[in-house]
Amino acid sequence: MKLLLDTHILLWGFVDAKRLTTTETAAIEDPANEVFVSVVGLWEIAIKAGKGLLEAPANLLAQIETNPDLTLLPVRGDHAWRVRILPRLHGDPFDHLIVAQAFCEGLTVMTRDPWIGRYGVPVFDA
Repeated sequence: MKLLLDTHILLWGFVDAKRLTTTETAAIEDPANEVFVSVVGLWEIAIKAGKGLLEAPANLLAQIETNPDLTLLPVRGDHAWRVRILPRLHGDPFDHLIVAQAFCEGLTVMTRDPWIGRYGVPVFDA
């Protein structure tokens, strides 16, 4: 399975791993799965950490880049362009781009956000 970690799953994995279910942890650690981290998630964490809304490790990017089990997914033009045809179910631009990336790349989003599945993108069921 090709998994795309939603922002909160990414952050919990590096800051508070006990918040992940055993099923989520097992899927992330399963060598048969490809696990992707979107630059969008890093951007969201950086913005919210800069505003003091959450705590994030200063070396989060380095931890991701040096982890051989994670693939950093950049934002490409087709990802950004795919956002234009998504329904406006809610106003979170980070979610819109993560959903668009999942559609474009054929990824399953690991998330606990009920809005993500409403876009019709595959969602990991923990």
